[in-house]
Amino acid sequence: MSLVIAGCTTVAQINTASVPACRQALDDGLARIFESQGESAAVARQLAASTTSSLLSGNLGPRPFVVPSPSGVDYGLFIQQDGAVCLLRLFGRQKGLVSYTNNLTYIATQPLAPCGCAP
Repeated sequence: MSLVIAGCTTVAQINTASVPACRQALDDGLARIFESQGESAAVARQLAASTTSSLLSGNLGPRPFVVPSPSGVDYGLFIQQDGAVCLLRLFGRQKGLVSYTNNLTYIATQPLAPCGCAP
């Protein structure tokens, strides 16, 4: 999967990982995105929990990340700093040889209102 993001997008990382409301917003946002893409609620919650834990426990830096699902779909996401707001963006998905990328309007977006982020 190509992780190219064009334009003037500011890829960021969450810097308020210790705030419980931020962790919950990220977890909920991920689960909503996964469910909107056809994942079952149980799988979406499991993927969200493991992704939130990985993102907030390590210092991965501001970069896109891929979340593989047991359904065989790989989801390409990133955190965007848009002024004072952090946004979770789904920009691509791939299953087998079929991939879809939209880095202009994005496939799905979830606001992460209580989170702070920085490039």
